[in-house]
Amino acid sequence: MATLREIRNQFIATLSATYDRSEAGELFWQSAEHIFGQSALQLRMASDSNELSVSNQDSFEQILAALQEGKPLQHIIRRAWFYGLPFEVNEHVLIPRPETEELVDLILRENNNKPITLLDIGTGSGCIPIALKKKLPASSSVYALDISTEAITVARRNAAALQADIHFVQSDILNEKPVILPSAKKFDVIVSNPPYITPAEKEMMHVNVLDHEPHLALFVAEDQPLIFYEAIARYAKERLKAGGKLYFEINKLYGQETLYLLTSLGYIHTELKQDLSGNDRIVSASLPES
Repeated sequence: MATLREIRNQFIATLSATYDRSEAGELFWQSAEHIFGQSALQLRMASDSNELSVSNQDSFEQILAALQEGKPLQHIIRRAWFYGLPFEVNEHVLIPRPETEELVDLILRENNNKPITLLDIGTGSGCIPIALKKKLPASSSVYALDISTEAITVARRNAAALQADIHFVQSDILNEKPVILPSAKKFDVIVSNPPYITPAEKEMMHVNVLDHEPHLALFVAEDQPLIFYEAIARYAKERLKAGGKLYFEINKLYGQETLYLLTSLGYIHTELKQDLSGNDRIVSASLPES
């Protein structure tokens, strides 16, 4: 029987044509955590001595084969961690990214002292509204919208599994005014991580994203890179309370353009923030108080 260290070396060597060594190593430890239900730290301490069962070796081989086909690990194990919470993911929703955790963190820092009413547009797996609902004051009301019925289904399952009371709505923000009852509902916060990647950027993307994540949630037309930001900003002008806040995750190439768009629509206190990698990533703005 092979030890965990031996399996690790084989795992990394096999993936070396597709991933660099550090990334392949991270994929191995995430796979090991899934297979054994233990932390990577616990597993590392025993990696030289513990021999694997035939069943565990088979599990590693199955994951490795799927990774070689270009499938994201999160889709293989059907789980991704976001803001300390496990989320079901599949081909119908985007895999949550660390940059989006920074968006959630900003909203919590700026709005965590009082109950709020919040709407997330383009919710996907539901990671943003669920993470916020778990951390905001209990009496906060959280709504989430997506065009995809399949995404809404996944988000509902995540909300149920994580015991988060979220009001989900299936609607297209580009083509209609979403029906959110009661019709006069106003929000303290509207947040969105909408599609923002242009076709010209495809060549810089990893094949496991292009082949396995929903293009509906990723791409916009080359000549309309801000189409969702404009539609959401116009909608938010009607649905935010006076002084309400709008938050966007953005394409790093269009930070200044997004700021200009919001200013031209009458928003104030517009701010552009960088992510931990130094890229323009988050824009926030407010409606005037009156």
